[in-house]
Amino acid sequence: MSHCRRLGPNNKDIVIFATKEDHKIPSKVKLPEAQPPPGLILDNGDINWNCPCLGGMATGPCGVEFRNAFSCFHYSEAEPKGSDCYDLFKTMQGCMQKFPTLYNKDMGDDDNDSASAMASASADSNAIQSSDAKQLKSGSSVDSKDN
Repeated sequence: MSHCRRLGPNNKDIVIFATKEDHKIPSKVKLPEAQPPPGLILDNGDINWNCPCLGGMATGPCGVEFRNAFSCFHYSEAEPKGSDCYDLFKTMQGCMQKFPTLYNKDMGDDDNDSASAMASASADSNAIQSSDAKQLKSGSSVDSKDN
């Protein structure tokens, strides 16, 4: 027959010793239904500030500014959505600029980043096309590979 022993400071830990006979009997413990973890927006429409998808933005040094700006955008009824939140986002941006080591990891000029990525992809594509054309002129097959 199994027995329990309390251990640790203030007997806070309970250790259960089970016998082979105890393991032969199926458990009668009822586990609660698994709940899917909530996402960014809860079922009632509120913002889940604990969502890991926010990457800690809601709790960092600019957390208040972030929550104010994000809440404004989420609940905004302006057209276009969030256009009434400009000042709050400007305040958040000002705060984030004070902490460049925390918030400047991926910040940059998105237009320039995407333009340079497009230019790089275009250059790679042109180089491949040029190489294929040279192979065709020399009579070798583009698809064949020497293994």
